[in-house]
Amino acid sequence: MYWYSQIFYKTKIYPAVSIDNIPFGGKTKEEAEHYWIEKNKTFDRVSITLTFESNIATLSSNLLNLGYDASLSATQAYLIGRSPYFWANIDQQFLKKSINLPPVFHWNKEALTNTIENLGKTIDIPPENALFQFENNKVSSFKPSKNGRAVNKKELLRLVEVAMPHIAAGNLTTLVIPIPVETTYPSVTTDKVNTFGIKERVGIGYSEFSGSIPGRIHNVILAASKLNGIMIKPGETFSFNDTVGDISAATGYQSAYIIKDGHTVLGDGGGVCQVSTTLFRVALNAGLPILERHEHSYRVHYYEEGGFKAGIDATVYSPSDDFKFKNDTSQYILIQTFYDLSVPSLTFELYGTSDGRKAEIYNHTVWGATAPPPDLYQDDPTLPKGVTKQVDFAAWGAKASFQYRVTKDGKTINEQTFTSNYRPWQAVYLRGTKE
Repeated sequence: MYWYSQIFYKTKIYPAVSIDNIPFGGKTKEEAEHYWIEKNKTFDRVSITLTFESNIATLSSNLLNLGYDASLSATQAYLIGRSPYFWANIDQQFLKKSINLPPVFHWNKEALTNTIENLGKTIDIPPENALFQFENNKVSSFKPSKNGRAVNKKELLRLVEVAMPHIAAGNLTTLVIPIPVETTYPSVTTDKVNTFGIKERVGIGYSEFSGSIPGRIHNVILAASKLNGIMIKPGETFSFNDTVGDISAATGYQSAYIIKDGHTVLGDGGGVCQVSTTLFRVALNAGLPILERHEHSYRVHYYEEGGFKAGIDATVYSPSDDFKFKNDTSQYILIQTFYDLSVPSLTFELYGTSDGRKAEIYNHTVWGATAPPPDLYQDDPTLPKGVTKQVDFAAWGAKASFQYRVTKDGKTINEQTFTSNYRPWQAVYLRGTKE
């Protein structure tokens, strides 16, 4: 009986052997190989798509040469029970009820590796080391550290390998695999480059000023630049007027529209209130106590751009109107300025050490809207006859109010209410009378 079975199975796979739970006992190696070659047709229309955010790479089965390794699977099955060890062979040939082998897959690992390398060039972002230079009581250079990211190439290769049985088992035409991406860290973090407690961003403020005349844009950038790099000591009160200093043609400011004596007129420094308004917003966002703030006489459309309601503005006019807030944290606070002329917009960021405080604005309401008075035309002998020039712009009047609350460890540490009373404003035109 034994010798008969050896003759019968000389060119055949032994009875207990299965591949992927499919019995191949009694089949020749060639028959088993042919089976898996036919099964490879299921891969002809299959593709693998690797995705991360907007990065997508699709690999066709032809490019990857996806499929079963028919020859290797058949050879492995045939070699079961044909080792140099007699009793082990007897066990595998006749005693074991089942020996199930996993199917063997093949794919073009070089094509996959090249694709992953190219994805890495697009997805990978190197970490950035921190930079901090303090000169003449001001930060001259500052760059916070930033974490990077990198494709986990080893894990992605593993995920593709694990996906092979799923492709073969179903009728999938496209298999989507999320690209594993891991965080990479800088060698020099922000907290290691200074002794002032400048570790992280603690507040951000934003405003837009589309439609500003060139002089106004110049003044916004100039005033904002004077605040960039300023350090506020723990317990110190920040004064906008004291920090920015003289605002006049002598200090580089250009002529732009300002509100003066109940009229909108051209004057040195028009647009500086864009800066104080943005600083007001970043101080609120950081949860700092506001010690002095004045609203504008009327609603200015710049301060309601970007989705802001009326009432989150702060006017300055030295020496009477200032904007002040206090650094009531235990560490220094650093002001950083950014502007984007493509919008155009202004952003302030405050850096320091977070103490866990949280700020919120709530019950923000605008009411009592009042239509502007009729347009006013005034004769101007300096303008040629037939020329009309608008020098003031209509604005609806309104009242606005919001509440500001700062909490820490579940307790309220500051609560303020800000109110604004904007009067209606008429458009004013100069009508030329000069012959």
